[in-house]
Amino acid sequence: MPHLTRRQLLCAAMAGAAFPGLSFAARQQLVVGTWGGDFGNILKAAVDDALMQPKGIEVVQSIGAPMQRRAKLLAERNSRRGSMDVACLADFDIHAAAGMNALAPVNEDTVARTRHVLPFLKKPHSIPHIYSAYVIVYNTDMVKTPPTSFADLWDPKWRGRVGLCDFQYTTNTAIAAIVGGGSMNNFAPAQAKLDEMKALDAKVLPSTEAVAVALKSGDIWFTIIAAARAYMWRKQGVPVARVVPSEGGIPTSYEAAVPANTRQKELAYGYLDAMLSPSAQAAFATKMGYLPTVDDVKLPEELDREINFSAQQRERMMQLDLDYLQQNQASILDAWNKTFKG
Repeated sequence: MPHLTRRQLLCAAMAGAAFPGLSFAARQQLVVGTWGGDFGNILKAAVDDALMQPKGIEVVQSIGAPMQRRAKLLAERNSRRGSMDVACLADFDIHAAAGMNALAPVNEDTVARTRHVLPFLKKPHSIPHIYSAYVIVYNTDMVKTPPTSFADLWDPKWRGRVGLCDFQYTTNTAIAAIVGGGSMNNFAPAQAKLDEMKALDAKVLPSTEAVAVALKSGDIWFTIIAAARAYMWRKQGVPVARVVPSEGGIPTSYEAAVPANTRQKELAYGYLDAMLSPSAQAAFATKMGYLPTVDDVKLPEELDREINFSAQQRERMMQLDLDYLQQNQASILDAWNKTFKG
C-alpha cells in the first residue's frame, strides 16, 4: 500500500469537506419510497443501517402517502430514470404498477431469498415484505362485549364511535360491500353502506397514528385495521384487542418492488434481499406485529401466539380481487372522497 504524505492527507481531507459526496471509498446511494412513522423507522434501523450501510450503501428514504407514491411510480414509468430505486406499497398498489409494466421482474436469480417466500405470497414482480389481515380492533376499556362481525359496526348504538383510516379506503369499501351483500368483485352495495355509516357519524382519520390516538383517548371505540396494529398499540399502552370477524379477515401484504427504469437495479435487488433477511423480518414482527413472509424465521412462542392466526381463522380469510380493484380504483376513490369522506 503506498504511503501518503501529510500534504496528501490534508488535500484529501479538504476535498472531502468541499465535496461531501467524495470519499476514499465511493459511496452508493439508493432511494427507497416508503411510509414514514413506525414502518420507516424500523426499516431504517433493521435494513438501511444494519444491512446496507456496512456495504457502503447510503439509503435515502423518500417518505410520502402511498397514493402519491403509486401515482409517481406510474407517471414516471416511461422516463429514462424514475425518482425511486425501490418502491414499498401495499399489495394492490404493487399489482396496479405491475399491470402497467412499471416494475422489473423479481425471481430467485435476482433476489436469492425469494426461495424462502411462503408460496401463497409469491409474486413475479415484487417481494412480500410483511403481512397481516384486516380485522376489527376495539378499545377494551370502552367495549366489554366485543363485536363478532364487521356488520356489528353499523349498529346505531355505536354512533360516532367508529373511526376509519383515510388511506385504507379500498379495504374500508371492500368491507362495506361485503356487509351490504356484495363480494370481492362486486363493490356496488358498498355505496349504500358507506352512506349509512356516514349518517352514523363515523370519523375519517388521516393516518394509522391518528387512529391510535383516537382509540387511546376514547374518541373512537372501533376501527378496521391490520391485526398487527393492535399488537403494536398495546405495547404503546393503548387498551385494545382484535377480533377476526365471522365474515373473515382480509389478508394484506406490504410489498417492495424495483421500478423498471432504475439505474441502480443491482443495488435495488440487494435491498429487497435484505428486507427478506431473518433479522429484518423478526424486527418487524417483534416491533410491529406483522408476520414474516419467509419460511426460515422462527418467532418466540409467546409472540407467535399473540400475532398469528389460527388455522380456522386463516381458512375464513377473504382474498381481495386485485384485478377488480385495478379496474375500479378510480371510481372507488371518487366515491370515498365525494360521498363518504366529503
